Amino acid sequence: MKRRLLSISTLYPAPGRSSFGRFVARQMEALATRGDWDVTVVNPIGLPPPPLRAIGRYKPLAAIPALETAGPIPVHHPRFLLVPALSGRTNPWAIAQAVLPLARRLHAEAPFDLVDAQFFYPDGPAAAQVAAGLGLPYAIKARGSDIHLWGEKPAALAQMRRAARSAAAVLAVSGALAGDMNALGLAPPSGITVHYTGLDHARFQPLPRAQARAQLAVSLPALSLRPEDRLAVCVGALIPIKGQALAIEALTSLPGDLHLALAGTGADEAALRAKAAMLGVSSRVHFLGAVSHEVLPTLLSAADVMVLPSEREGLANAWIEALACGTPLVIPPIGGAGEVACCPAAGRLAARTPVAIAAAMADLLAAPPQQADVAACAARFSWDANAAALADIYDKAAVDV
Repeated sequence: MKRRLLSISTLYPAPGRSSFGRFVARQMEALATRGDWDVTVVNPIGLPPPPLRAIGRYKPLAAIPALETAGPIPVHHPRFLLVPALSGRTNPWAIAQAVLPLARRLHAEAPFDLVDAQFFYPDGPAAAQVAAGLGLPYAIKARGSDIHLWGEKPAALAQMRRAARSAAAVLAVSGALAGDMNALGLAPPSGITVHYTGLDHARFQPLPRAQARAQLAVSLPALSLRPEDRLAVCVGALIPIKGQALAIEALTSLPGDLHLALAGTGADEAALRAKAAMLGVSSRVHFLGAVSHEVLPTLLSAADVMVLPSEREGLANAWIEALACGTPLVIPPIGGAGEVACCPAAGRLAARTPVAIAAAMADLLAAPPQQADVAACAARFSWDANAAALADIYDKAAVDV
């Protein structure tokens, strides 16, 4: 019998921000494609009071439609009131108030079997309230920052613990994250299930580096490299917790033919540019901005190493995508890093210091693994496997409660 899922995710693609939560969309689409679960997504949009809605980063959000039906699954975008920097502890309640009337209407039209939250906070406590209003079981997935950031805030942690206690299933993207959650009291009586991310192997696969470099000359002409140059890539938002400043500083003790390409946008760009200039490596640091999903596999294949010195991660999709393109990693021993970089070909775990990062990069550049050997480290990750595991978890959650 086909079951129905109501999935709540504050991070999800929408018109004007198509890369926002793309990995969540890919997971839900893979689940829906199986045919045993019918999926409806609710992506609540937080908007500040009216005077602020027409300016800055909130202005494009007003143009997001209330409902999208052109894709493989319907996506609803109800609005909730968000007060920047102040409403963190009340966002779950505000989301639930915005979602519950919609959920009740949809449930009356075609009953759901399960409610899920794609992030532990604020989605998890909100999903618990919506599920209670519908009389349904619910599941919560944790991905990293939702635990490591909000788990340090007492008011949020109290809400997360209450939601975890009554959840039919709690998922984590890595075993390491599950351990952190257990320590915070975020495990239900049934325990925490590790649910690894997926990967589109048709898109992310190795291209010979010379071929990838030639293609980049057309698709990313701003990244101008000589044939003898080597390339490190850092994929992630330009924000302090991603650690690009550490990678820039590490560059100063590495050979001058090594360039660093930063793929991403964010508030830290000006500071990173200033740091590169201060350290005298501006000509070797390339700010690429947002790199499209179509170009990203080529960029990763063109790189000799992918470095991402994040302060915290659960299990970053960027790690898996780089490996699948045959590019070894230099990442800190955080979150699920040890579950990904678990063989020499996958790269090196390095402390979050410029010295350690430079040493790990130098080690890989001196004896680079074969692209095929690196790609083999990502073979176990796929969206089909991800969806099959999720369907099994959700089948049990819907029945056992």
